[in-house]
Amino acid sequence: MTPLPLAPQAVVFDCDGLLVDTEVCWTRAETRIFAAHGHGFGPEQKALVIGRTPAGAGAAMADYFGRPGAGDELAAELFALVRRELAQGADALPGAVELVKACARSVPVAVASNSPRELLDTALRSAGLADLFPVSFAADEVERAKPDPELYRTACAALDALPARSVAFEDSATGVTSARRAGLYVVTVPSLPGAELDHDWSASALTDPALVAWAEGLGPGAHG
Repeated sequence: MTPLPLAPQAVVFDCDGLLVDTEVCWTRAETRIFAAHGHGFGPEQKALVIGRTPAGAGAAMADYFGRPGAGDELAAELFALVRRELAQGADALPGAVELVKACARSVPVAVASNSPRELLDTALRSAGLADLFPVSFAADEVERAKPDPELYRTACAALDALPARSVAFEDSATGVTSARRAGLYVVTVPSLPGAELDHDWSASALTDPALVAWAEGLGPGAHG
């Protein structure tokens, strides 16, 4: 793996499945939709929709179900189901709060999420992370969501940071593609067990000791 940069200009985090344990909410919603169309829902099906916007997931499901033109309908159903699930609350994933705080002490941080603003705000508030991010960007606030690089480029610009000098944290292939195309250094913490994602550096959890040590060592005195 490529060594973690010691003096990044910014750190940009994905949200769902990376900072907040919302994938269980999305999975329950997706399972219900797949079942309603006579399909089971396992790792193969999850890989089709993970990291996508509701619209992107709706289009993927329409294709999988053989229902061309039904993407918008399925996206609306997914959004409603996820909203209902998130209303019950979602926890921060282990190490998320501590890692964000450690990074934010020395480096500007932001969230770049493929969730719509309503779902993003709900997730961050529920997990106790909202106050840690001065800026965040949602899928419905840009013209093109992930895997397009616009979300990451927008976040870096807001933090007055060059993408090539910034670090992205991602858990899905869709997000990795976005960060890669924007030019960021990519750290992956896959939310799907066994998933092999393109990365510069990878960990199985945000509590990885090397990752924690890196975040705590950031600062003006760092070199690299």
